[in-house]
Order: sequence, then structure tokens, then C-alpha cells
Amino acid sequence: MAKFCVIIPAYNPGQELIPLVEQLLLHDEISGIIIVNDGSASSCAPIFFAVKSLSSKIAMLEHAVNLGKGAALKTGLNYVYTNFRDDVGVVTADADGQHLVEDILRVGQQLIDNPQALIMGVREFAARGKVPLRSKIGNLLTIKLFKLIVGQHVSDTQSGLRGIPFDFIPILARIPNAGYDFELNMLIVCKQTQRKICEIPIKTVYIDNNKSSHFNPVFDSLKIYFVLFRFALLSLATYALDLSIFIILLHNGFGLFTCQLLSRTAGVLFNYPLVKKMVFHCDEDNRYPFFKYITLVIFNGAVSLVMINFFVAKYSFAPAMVKVLVESILFLANFAIERDFIFTRKVAYED
Repeated sequence: MAKFCVIIPAYNPGQELIPLVEQLLLHDEISGIIIVNDGSASSCAPIFFAVKSLSSKIAMLEHAVNLGKGAALKTGLNYVYTNFRDDVGVVTADADGQHLVEDILRVGQQLIDNPQALIMGVREFAARGKVPLRSKIGNLLTIKLFKLIVGQHVSDTQSGLRGIPFDFIPILARIPNAGYDFELNMLIVCKQTQRKICEIPIKTVYIDNNKSSHFNPVFDSLKIYFVLFRFALLSLATYALDLSIFIILLHNGFGLFTCQLLSRTAGVLFNYPLVKKMVFHCDEDNRYPFFKYITLVIFNGAVSLVMINFFVAKYSFAPAMVKVLVESILFLANFAIERDFIFTRKVAYED
């Protein structure tokens, strides 16, 4: 019988954690329950003690201080990978009672049926009842941005109820994010590794208007949006470097070709290692993605140079102005190509 573990990251949990674990223990398909105490206050000790005392199937892991939900999830994932190697994977659930046991089990069953896919429990935001403002802020705008920037539609980017395949754990363990942005990065990595995402609807449960949630709608949202906009930020820095060198060389009497060649070379040396690791988390051998990357750079540089020469010769435009306009237009195309063809890699799944 295929089984899965359940990871529950917990920071200052309430009493609802105890009945949640009690109900999960009734189901044989769950091989173990890993509770990660993410630096909770000492007043929560009785709750953790009560949970630990329920069964030997429960592993209680602890952070000395609060490190963030992403860090807690990675601690749990590492434990599962080293101790439950026969399981199909793990289901992550929140400690605040938002995820019903029936939905946790449904996600687990979907993981058993689709052991290579990330299973997403998608909350029904259109369901009856008022959705807390922090949940709207934390999800609705992110869905649109995720589709625009990542190129993939996910109905609930911040759902904490997920089924994670066992062979996906080592990849996720390398993601540097430690907060709520870790969960968004998980979806981005699925896109980059061409891992299928399966969505199943779950009930939307909010207790006391979601007061127990530790999601900060301002600071945590900013972290999440930075994950999405980091390519744009890095590209702007690269363009600033490229353009600065181009202008300096041009003012010192160098020809357009030399200015374009040297400024673009400096941009490549600055941009490639950062975009490969920080934006797309690509661990492939350097040669193949670099070959694709440099081909794109040469093509874009050639197009830009032709356009600069054309507008300078025909209309006497300033070379720097033409360069900015042309490469601004090429920006979105470059992003889509890098995202979908250069830093995307296929995953060799085991049968």
C-alpha cells in the first residue's frame, strides 16, 4: 500500500492542532506526521507536548527561533527524505485548522495516483462567506502576476495544502527562500523543470477571520512579489551597466560596433551567473544553457546594432536613445525566451 507523510509547520499554534493530528492518525495511508515547531513561544509547549504524546508516528522537530514557514517546510522535507524513503511523497498542511482532514487525504490520494506531479489544494475563493482581506491581498493579485511573469496559470498560488513528490524534495531543499515566498518559488521551479501541477478543489475554512495566520499582507507580499520581479530588477541593473559602458566608449571615440560588443560582453559577464542561479535556479551543466544564452545575446545585440545604425544614419537619432528604445522592446521577448527555452530543463523521472 502506497503511503505518504504529512508535514505541519507550526508557529504559535492554537488548540486546533491537537484534534487535527488526532484525526490524521486514524488513517493508515499516512506513514508519519512531522510537526515542525518554528520557534514558537514557550506558552505553546503544552500543545506540542499533547500532540507528541498522541502516537509514536509523530516526529516533533524544533527551531530554536522563528525562521519562517519556508525554513520549517524544508526542515520537514529533509526529515522525510532521510527517514521515509519508501513513501510516494509528503503532504504539507497548515497548523491553524484551515485544512480539513478530508482535503488532506484527498491531496494525499492524488499524490499516490500521480507520484510525479505537484498536487495543489485550490481554495474556493468564490464560495459563500466573506474572504478575509489578507487572503485576497495574498493571492488574487499574485495569480495574475504569476501568469504574466512565469507563464503558467495556477488558481491558488499560496495554498499551503500541497502534495510533494518524493523525488522533488532534493530540488526544493536548494531553494534559498525561508518565508512564504518559498511556496511561490516551488511553483516557479515546477515551471522551470516542466513538472506537472495537478489542482484539486478544497474547502475554504477561515477561523476567526483568519486571525491565527502569521502572513503579513505587506511585508510577506513584498517578498513574494520580489520573487516574481527579480528578473526585471536584474535586467534593469544589467541594462544600466550595458548602457553606461556603451555611452562611455562612444564618448571616447569608439565605433558603434566596438561599443556594442564591449558593453554587451560586460552585460553577459554580470547577468548570466546571476540570472542562472538567482532567478531561474538552474543547476544544469554550464555549457548547454550558456550556449543558448549567448546565442540569444548575439542575436539581440545584432538586431540592436542594426537598428542603431539605421536610425542614426537615416534620422540622426542619438545612438544611446535608440539603444534604450530597441532593447526595451526586446526585454519581454528576452524574458519569455530565457524562461521557457534557456533555463527550463526536463526532469528524468523514475518509473
